[in-house]
Amino acid sequence: MRTTASKNDKQNITLRVSQDTIRRARILAAKRSTSISGLMTSELERLVAEEDAYERAKSRAFAMMEKGFPLGGSHHLNRDALHER
Repeated sequence: MRTTASKNDKQNITLRVSQDTIRRARILAAKRSTSISGLMTSELERLVAEEDAYERAKSRAFAMMEKGFPLGGSHHLNRDALHER
């Protein structure tokens, strides 16, 4: 289970991006009333959350496939009986 990170749990990172990207990111961040750092933080958190959700869904799907699906009916023939000529 994930816990909410406190401010003390956070760590700085360094990114190298073009000046044009920085300029455009400043504009985008301003439109969203945040900073570039806030913008990057929210986007990284969103990406990680999406990946977590995908992995959980994939695990559930594989578990359901392993269990199988009741499709009704039954057969009592073995391979030899099915291939009699």
